[in-house]
Amino acid sequence: MDKAALIQKLGLELHPKEGGYFKRTYQSDLSIDTPEGSRYLLTSIFYLLTDDQPTGFLHKNRSDIIHYYQLGAPTEYVVVNSVGELSRHILGPDLEKGHVLQLTVKGGDWKGSKLLGTGYSLISEAVSPGFDYGDNTLALAEHVVQFPEATQKALAGFIRAND
Repeated sequence: MDKAALIQKLGLELHPKEGGYFKRTYQSDLSIDTPEGSRYLLTSIFYLLTDDQPTGFLHKNRSDIIHYYQLGAPTEYVVVNSVGELSRHILGPDLEKGHVLQLTVKGGDWKGSKLLGTGYSLISEAVSPGFDYGDNTLALAEHVVQFPEATQKALAGFIRAND
């Protein structure tokens, strides 16, 4: 299946902040009270990177997110944790090459993603407490100056240009 057919079949749309395509596929009937307000207990999405939308721009969420590899090319994730340590992970099908099938990013950690190869990469995400745009911060250049220079350089391709 090509990317256009996949976008149509899954009903995906452009993500308004992060890049790539997405569709919410689940939200719990249960909710939880948080300091930021009521949130669904759990939400889930499809997330697609393609050769025309190859980057999930650096951002952070208040909630933990588990990413699951589904189809296509591998995706590189960069994560900067709460103490400023940078790690890289490849979500993909080839365990022999060190790919992982799932990746957990803790709430408050910065993350960005890039399509590796051509075509597309389809990921699923489970978010708990559920995703809310009010809990999401897109990184701007001024956010990353707090990191060491090597980390800033590693994140350069993951910062969305000011619109």
